[in-house]
Amino acid sequence: MVGTFPLLSVQPTWGLVDEKIQVVVRNLPPALSVTLHSLHRSEDKDLWEAFGHYTSDGQGTVTVAKDASLGGTYEGAEPMGLLWSMQPVPGSRTGLRLRKMDVLTPMVVHISVYSGHMTEGFSKQSPLATVVTERWYMAPGVCRIDIREHGVRGTLFLPPGPGPFPGVLDMWGGGGGLVEYRSCLLASQGFVSMALEYLSHDKNRTSDIDVKTYFEKAFRIVQEHPLVMKDRVALFGLSLGTSVALNLAAYSKVISPRCCVCISGSHVNPVNKAIGEVFRKMKEDGYKTQFDEEGRVVWRDIILPIPTDLGEKVDMGRIKCPLMLVVGEDDQNWATVESAKDIAQMMRAAGNEHLLTILQYPDAGHLIEPPYTPHFRASNFIVQQTRQKVIMLWGGYPKPHADAQEDCWEKSLSFLRQHLYPSPDSVPKAKL
Repeated sequence: MVGTFPLLSVQPTWGLVDEKIQVVVRNLPPALSVTLHSLHRSEDKDLWEAFGHYTSDGQGTVTVAKDASLGGTYEGAEPMGLLWSMQPVPGSRTGLRLRKMDVLTPMVVHISVYSGHMTEGFSKQSPLATVVTERWYMAPGVCRIDIREHGVRGTLFLPPGPGPFPGVLDMWGGGGGLVEYRSCLLASQGFVSMALEYLSHDKNRTSDIDVKTYFEKAFRIVQEHPLVMKDRVALFGLSLGTSVALNLAAYSKVISPRCCVCISGSHVNPVNKAIGEVFRKMKEDGYKTQFDEEGRVVWRDIILPIPTDLGEKVDMGRIKCPLMLVVGEDDQNWATVESAKDIAQMMRAAGNEHLLTILQYPDAGHLIEPPYTPHFRASNFIVQQTRQKVIMLWGGYPKPHADAQEDCWEKSLSFLRQHLYPSPDSVPKAKL
């Protein structure tokens, strides 16, 4: 390396989290073994890293988008491997999950190149070069608004520009709290989106929330915003949020979603009941809980076998809008594969199967997130009904799960644009 000055380029240095980065190292000696390493300090002060082993070509260059990693946390030609394969550094706390809670700040990632093929001790070595890149959920001009109306709690995100825009009501699952990052990213892609809190740490408030009324109010808040096209509002749900979305689409007499995107969820759920009743039923069926060899909680059997009683599952024949179901075939948290099969059968029998699109991903797990989010086969989880802390097994394997997240996000955006925008020409293109 004497007399050479390696040049590391990461483009863009500022970008949205669903944008790919281009990582290139130039001015290396030919056939040199190097390690590319990414490092991120989470909001909880935990360190996350990923790394790949490369050999420079005859021109002394490594191009991550086309050159194969020979080892590390990912292998092969993986343009985004330095992000999706991130894992806690050795010695970290157990059961961690990387999630962005403050969307007003970026995810800051240090990308470095080291001489040799390293697997540990990065903090004790000096890199040949380092570049800092910022990954944002919030595009410039997106507006964040706290919502506290009619008992509804949430955060509304408005895209930049005069509008009007289609709207999305965004609902996460049984982990509870107010989770904003997906809604913020949807706004960055041209949708007015509201992240809805419907499971809080106040058990009394949660148990009293009626499955329909609360969500109908939230839908109306999105629908009645002056920047929203009133007849073009969608429901977007993950896990328990899917059950809520399907209940609303099938039974509500006061709202009509234009379409629904439902990730890793099921139609099996007490119909037209308060949230407290949903958790009471889960507790009643808790004896079906399984544990893997490491003692991690497996919930997928709780709703099996899929019931035939329409009081215990949504009547899918009542769905009148386009519906996209996203399923990870290795989902260990919920019986989503069996649910999707039953949903398809019900809709076929009712004559509305033409409204159904199913995306099914082999070896993907439950937590199908925005693209390039690291995969978590298991993580810490607080059980809503007991406040017990457990390690929940979500399922999935890093590479196929990463592929599923990238494909699912692209197809979800296309689905929303197809059904919410009046014409393809009116779809904005977001860039940071």
